[in-house]
Amino acid sequence: MTNTGDYLRQMAMKGYIIEVDFSAVKELAKEVGGIGRNINQIAKRINSTDTIYKDDLTEIEGYMEKIWQLLRYTLSSQRSGRR
Repeated sequence: MTNTGDYLRQMAMKGYIIEVDFSAVKELAKEVGGIGRNINQIAKRINSTDTIYKDDLTEIEGYMEKIWQLLRYTLSSQRSGRR
């Protein structure tokens, strides 16, 4: 709400206001987007050379683990009310 009048109008019309903080989800999306770009670069290299290196697979596994860590952190932060 931007001011008291808006708040009072919403309360009079709906009786309640739900405010959702999406900052954690936005941060997660930003991080996952960066990881996706890194994986895409690896895929382009694989497609251009027709060769898959063990280091590439290890790097992708590391990125996937980071995604899971971010998801677990984001979910636990939201459940406990932390930001």
